[in-house]
Amino acid sequence: MNIPLPNQRKAKLLHLATVASVVTATVLILAKVSAWLLTGSVSVLASLVDSLMDAVASLVNFFAVRLSLQPPDKEHRFGHGKAESLAGLAQATFVAGSAAFLLLEAADRLIHPRELEQVGVGIAVMGFSIVVTLILLGIQRYVIRHTGSVAIRADALHYATDLLTGASVIIALLLAYYLGWSRADSWFAIGIAVYILYSAWQIGYEAAQTLIDRELPDAEREKIKALALSHAGVYGIHDLRTRQSGQQRFIQLHLEMNQALPLEKTHQVADEVHALICEEFPDSDIIIHQDPVRVDTSQ
Repeated sequence: MNIPLPNQRKAKLLHLATVASVVTATVLILAKVSAWLLTGSVSVLASLVDSLMDAVASLVNFFAVRLSLQPPDKEHRFGHGKAESLAGLAQATFVAGSAAFLLLEAADRLIHPRELEQVGVGIAVMGFSIVVTLILLGIQRYVIRHTGSVAIRADALHYATDLLTGASVIIALLLAYYLGWSRADSWFAIGIAVYILYSAWQIGYEAAQTLIDRELPDAEREKIKALALSHAGVYGIHDLRTRQSGQQRFIQLHLEMNQALPLEKTHQVADEVHALICEEFPDSDIIIHQDPVRVDTSQ
């Protein structure tokens, strides 16, 4: 569950995550280029291409998150939050493209095998990349927990695949070099590419759901209902509609109140319910409509 934080704190966390992602991708690219040139391994190449896509996606994230945090303006009354989801779709495209390239490269290496060299260097570099990626994922998971960012979640998803990629490359190098299974390198690269395609689907699906205004999770919707009904002046609610755009939630609902209440009192009740929901879900855009209902006060 996401922990509500003020927008300023969220902005700092999002900035930290995007900068850490770009720096990590750059370091891993430099390390893996060296490993690939020294070993000639197609599975190391697969990991390198994945890191190149990570770098592009991280840069897209960096600018998309900055845009999403911009306040509403005259032309964007609901803010710029969906820039995060657009970044997620861009990432899905980059990741799918890298997987297609890997499949072609691995198939070619199956047809034209090549002996691996300096396997120890390749294993050391992949081990280093696993450690660096784990550190980045720790930062990203913390940020996701406190912000619920779609863009950072997408970024973390394909960095998580890097852990599997790194382990697979190490196994492939060991099998090819020490056991003579020369095609193991290529088969592992194909397996990595298929997994990357699956990750691209997950990233794209999540981003698309946000763009088409999927409802908030059921647990959050039930919490909103419970908060509204906890007020003594509310007899029921209906037409609850929710969505999320970047870091901002949009919540609309109808409150059922005693028709005998004066207009001023109904607005007071609505304001108090608004405050209850805002306390649980800070910085939400909340619209409440008051509906009169007949209340039997004779009992």
